[in-house]
Amino acid sequence: MAAEAQHTCYEGDNVHIFQFYLEHSGEHKAIVQCVNNLLAREFKRIGEGKSSLGVLGVGSGGGEVDAQILTLLQSIFPAVPITADIVEGSSELSDNFKALVAKTASLQKIPFGWNIMSSEDYVKQVKTKGEMKKFDFIHMIQMIYYVENLCETISFYHSLLKANGRLMIIVEAANSGWDTLWKTYSKELCVGVIKEYRSSAEVIACLESLGLKYDEHSAPNAFDITECFNPGSCHGERLLSFMTGSDEFHESFTPEIRAGMLDLLRRKCSTEKDGKVLFNSDLSCILVHA
Repeated sequence: MAAEAQHTCYEGDNVHIFQFYLEHSGEHKAIVQCVNNLLAREFKRIGEGKSSLGVLGVGSGGGEVDAQILTLLQSIFPAVPITADIVEGSSELSDNFKALVAKTASLQKIPFGWNIMSSEDYVKQVKTKGEMKKFDFIHMIQMIYYVENLCETISFYHSLLKANGRLMIIVEAANSGWDTLWKTYSKELCVGVIKEYRSSAEVIACLESLGLKYDEHSAPNAFDITECFNPGSCHGERLLSFMTGSDEFHESFTPEIRAGMLDLLRRKCSTEKDGKVLFNSDLSCILVHA
């Protein structure tokens, strides 16, 4: 699980452990593959006949996936002006995004609007100003875990879509390893920035309650957590700390809780192949119609 966190949770050491997770999980690769497979067709339909295109990224982190999305949109509409507004709570990750833009020639052609704040603060800012800037494409990638009210958040961003626009929500899939771990141990895990764990099941229930039309697509992913079962492994400890949202896994939970989590991770959240324990990190990509 990654992306924006309330009160800029990804600063300092948290940024480093987040980046460590991204390097070892293959999450961005799975997301980019899903995005490339789905969005070329969607973008052609969204942008047909339009003289300009606006994109809003909510919880964009360091911008790695945003860069792929914007580059794809540019390739489909090379002559159409594109703008990008970014909402990201972490100043450190926003600086990484700005550095990525500075070294990417194609992105330098796009005017960026930087909103270094939480999603909640952005919503308040927009409502206070009374200026509802609309967008052709809005994406919320791995960030809905951190918002206070899921349905209100989705409803707000959906209201910012232009005609024929799409809101893309990428979230851990229902019944994935994340879903199983965090719902089984919600009492122990939902005590920090994440107060209520959500998977695609909660997002879809919300969309249906709002009466919104959507399409759901799978983005399969798995990563090696074998080292998590090696008590002396720093690699395993760092993965476990990120996966449980804790500063240090072995200091944050009782021996009984740790043992139960490790047993659950091996038996219910993963598969074993060629001596490796592979954590089910399947994602769901949900495209919400305007």
